[in-house]
Amino acid sequence: MSATFTTTARPRTTTALVVTGLAATAVAGAATSAVAAAGNAAGISLNVSGAPIPVPGFATLTAVFSLVGVVLAVALSYKARHPRRTFVRTTVVLTVLSLVPDAIADATTATKALLMLTHLVAAAIVIPAIARRLSAA
Repeated sequence: MSATFTTTARPRTTTALVVTGLAATAVAGAATSAVAAAGNAAGISLNVSGAPIPVPGFATLTAVFSLVGVVLAVALSYKARHPRRTFVRTTVVLTVLSLVPDAIADATTATKALLMLTHLVAAAIVIPAIARRLSAA
C-alpha cells in the first residue's frame, strides 16, 4: 500500500515569498548603508544624541525590520482575506510610524532628514518586492 500526498501551491508560494523577501532585505540593507555613507561623505553627521551611528548599523537595522516584514507577509498570506492589500497598508503605516523617532531625535535637521530618507529607501525596495509575491485576492 502506498500513500499519496497532494501538495498545494502554498509552500512554493511561501518559499518564493521568503526568498524574494530575503533578497529585498539584502538590497535594502546595502542601499541604506550606501545612502548613509553618501550623506556622511557629503558632510551630514550620523550623530544622534552625541553618539555616531556606524554605517553598517544601517544595514543591520534594515535587515532586522525587513525580516519582520517578511514574517508579517508570510502570516498574512495564510490569514488575510486580501494579503497584498493588507500587507501594503500595514507596512506603509509602519513606515510612517518609523519616521517619528527620527523626527524627534536629538540630531541636526540634516541628520534627521538623512535618517528618514534611509527608512523610505528601505521601504521603497522591500514593500513592493514582497507585495508582488502576495495574492491580491
